[in-house]
Amino acid sequence: MEPIWLAAGGAALAVGLALAFAITRRSSSSASKRAHEAAQEREPPVELGETYEFGITEFSDHHSGDRVAVGKVEGFVLFTEDVPSSVSAGDVIRAKVLSFNRGHTSADARFVERT
Repeated sequence: MEPIWLAAGGAALAVGLALAFAITRRSSSSASKRAHEAAQEREPPVELGETYEFGITEFSDHHSGDRVAVGKVEGFVLFTEDVPSSVSAGDVIRAKVLSFNRGHTSADARFVERT
């Protein structure tokens, strides 16, 4: 096989991979946007003052600037404050819902106990 055909084939493969990456990236961002829009339209699956059990997916510095645990109840995000430093991502905790954000797409909660 001639070197020119190998080079052309390699270039076509590179272009194809770049195009596939761009399409995949675009579709995943639009899926995320659709999920966010759906969350804005549904009623929260949690109630103020109630306690829920969930796994911690990560820790973040929420709008308060303090370290908060992030977890989900039925896909609904809870930002939980006052979590002891001995608790890690992956641990299951109970937290009491304190307030919703403006769009009711997430809530702030306070740590109750580790389960």
